[in-house]
Amino acid sequence: MQRVRELIAGNIPEELDGRGITIAVLDSGIGSHPDLSGKAICFHDFIRYKNMPYDDNGHGTHVCGILCGNGGLSGGRFRGVAPGARLAVGKVLDDKGDGSTEAMLEGMEWVLGIREKYAVRILNISVGIGTLEKAERESALRRKVEEIWASGILVVCAAGNKGPRSGSISAVGSGGAVTVGCHDGRYGADNPGRCESYSGRGILGSSVRKPDLVAPGTDIVSCNANYHRIGGMFRNAYIAKSGTSMATPIVSGAAALVLQKYPAMTNEQCRRMLQYTATDLGLPWNQQGWGMLNVERLLE
Repeated sequence: MQRVRELIAGNIPEELDGRGITIAVLDSGIGSHPDLSGKAICFHDFIRYKNMPYDDNGHGTHVCGILCGNGGLSGGRFRGVAPGARLAVGKVLDDKGDGSTEAMLEGMEWVLGIREKYAVRILNISVGIGTLEKAERESALRRKVEEIWASGILVVCAAGNKGPRSGSISAVGSGGAVTVGCHDGRYGADNPGRCESYSGRGILGSSVRKPDLVAPGTDIVSCNANYHRIGGMFRNAYIAKSGTSMATPIVSGAAALVLQKYPAMTNEQCRRMLQYTATDLGLPWNQQGWGMLNVERLLE
C-alpha cells in the first residue's frame, strides 16, 4: 500500500502544507473523519439537498484525505499532500458513486459562485465521465470547465478509468483542465491490475498532450468514511483505493503547495509548472502527457 506523503517525499520545506489555499471538491461528499475535522469550510448537497456534510459512498472522503487529511489517527503516517489546505465540498455523486451531468453542472456553477467568498484556487474533479450519448451535454461540461478556468481557478480532472484505448480520456478532462492519468512507477511492477493498465488515454498521434501528466494511483491509503469507533479506539480508519480518482488529488495537493509558495501565480502558470517539472517516463504522449508528477522539482 502507498502512503501519500512517501509518494511526494523529497526536500519539501515543512512550512509548505497548503495553508491559505482553498480547494473545491466535487465528489460524493465528505464524512466526519477525525483527520478531516474542520477542513470543510462549506458544503453543498446536489443529490439529497441536506445541510450538513456527509458521504454515503466514501469516495469523496478518501479523495479529501489525500488532499489534506492531517493523519492524526495514524500518527502522521497517512497525512495528505497539503494538510494545511481548506476544502469547499460539493456532493454531486450518490451513495453508489453515480451522478448526473446536471448535478455536475450545478456543482460547477456553485464553485463559481463561492470563488471569491472562500478564495477558491483549485477545483478537484476525481470523477471520470465517459463519452456522453448527447453531445450537447459533453459540450456543456467542457464550456463550464473553460468558464471556471477563465475565472482563475486551476481545474484538475481525472483522466478516467476507461483506458487503455486511444481517446478514452474522461469527457471533463479532455478539455482545458489539467488532466491527470495514472502511473505507479516501480510500485507493484508485476501487478497486471496497476492503474496505468486502465488509465484513460488521449488520442494517439495527437499534437495535444492529454493527459497533462500522471501520478500514482494504485493502493493509495487515505481516510475511510466507514470507520468504526469502539470506546476510545478507532477501527478501519483508513482504506486503500485505486484509480485515476486517487492520482488526481495528489496533483491538486501538489498544486496547493506551489500556490502557497507563489501566491501571485496564475492557474495557467501553475499548469505549466506541473507540466514542465514532470519526469519523462519515456512513454507515449497519450499515456503519460508530460510525465510523472515531480513535487520536489515543482517546488525548487
